[in-house]
Amino acid sequence: MSKDLLIEVIERSSLRRMERRAFLRASGGAAAAMTLLSGCSGRNNDDDDDNIAGPTPPAPTPAPVGITDADILNFALNLEYLEAQFYSFAVNGTGLPANLLTGTGTQGAATGGRAVPFTDPVVRQYAKEIVADETAHVVFLRGALASAAVSQPPIDIGISPTGAFSSAARAAGLIGAGASFDPYLNDENFLLGAYIFEDVGVTGYKGASPLITSKVFLEAAAGLLAAEAYHASLVRTTLYRKGLATPSLRTSADRISDARDSLDGPTDLDQGISPTGSGTTQSSNIVPTDADGLAYSRTTGRVLNILYLTPSVATQGGFFPAGLNGTIRSSTSG
Repeated sequence: MSKDLLIEVIERSSLRRMERRAFLRASGGAAAAMTLLSGCSGRNNDDDDDNIAGPTPPAPTPAPVGITDADILNFALNLEYLEAQFYSFAVNGTGLPANLLTGTGTQGAATGGRAVPFTDPVVRQYAKEIVADETAHVVFLRGALASAAVSQPPIDIGISPTGAFSSAARAAGLIGAGASFDPYLNDENFLLGAYIFEDVGVTGYKGASPLITSKVFLEAAAGLLAAEAYHASLVRTTLYRKGLATPSLRTSADRISDARDSLDGPTDLDQGISPTGSGTTQSSNIVPTDADGLAYSRTTGRVLNILYLTPSVATQGGFFPAGLNGTIRSSTSG
């Protein structure tokens, strides 16, 4: 298997990120998120913004010895189970059919989801489109893996005060101690819940794709990456548009971005949705890219730091309370 991360790019400071951080500092959003996260992470998320030359890029991470293409596709399948179940409950009020959940490893249920009472017809249509895509991804990956496909592990998509969504929202400073965040409450909460996942999936697929040796599987992975990038852009665009009228919604998305950054390691791989620049130079920030206009990459371990909601090495937690099924299941140290 190729161990060379061919498309790792040097992370550099950009005017867009510096302006976004300045906005958050002015609004107090970043400080709130970092204070709430201080118990689990000692890193100040704004430190790299003060380095004009940009943060030192991490060394390329080779594929662990013995990791196969099937292992990587099964990692993707775990992520697709999570996304498909969230969208399925949000749109239909029910989860994926039972015949799409079987496979190797311990099978578990997706708990806590329910239908969203959409009031914005456009958001409802977007949600219907995404759930169809995510379900198709599960079907496709299971077909490609055949008997090697892992089963769905236990997934937490509920609204308990101690559950994954509430913990993520609390880390971002959206709710206080003991409170719950309900991503099924309304259109705006649904979009914020979706935003937690979508950018992570894009960076995760980009980071894992160079590890795939089969050209057939690599093409499939590229197709998955492209679809997830469309979904992420759709969610970011909708949040951006609604955030122009409701600045608090925009700030909430920015805080989620900073919380993800605080969990996944020392480098800045995330951007919120706040406009950049001012006056006639102001522009949107729909596509989060580096100074070269390229999307960021995350290793599988960094992806799991976010999904497990921990900056430390772990094999379970957050949205996957019993961990992933398959070989790739450990997060990394921040």
